[in-house]
Amino acid sequence: MAAKLIANLIIMGSGILGRAVLQAYRKALENANKTGVAHETINNMRRASKTMTEQEARQILGITEHSTWEEVMQKYDTLFEKNAKGGSFYLQSKVHRAKECLEAVYQKNNEGTA
Repeated sequence: MAAKLIANLIIMGSGILGRAVLQAYRKALENANKTGVAHETINNMRRASKTMTEQEARQILGITEHSTWEEVMQKYDTLFEKNAKGGSFYLQSKVHRAKECLEAVYQKNNEGTA
């Protein structure tokens, strides 16, 4: 008899707790949508997953921060060609994205010094 009573209390308690958590979650989403935080967070997640950092690009091409644009292009050409001939299309695309990322960095730096 006591076991049945305890089981019923546990089931009722978990139902009440579940509804309370669901209500709190809905309220949090509602508040996030009102302030625009939800949209900003989603956009940041999308942006972060697609863009390559400068550090990652330098690691892929095997260059340092002090490398010239000519050195970047030499590394790019070498790695791109190696992966074009029986290599990996995935690696080839990573090399290309790394060059694009660094191209933007070098263009910005040249505008700042000019």
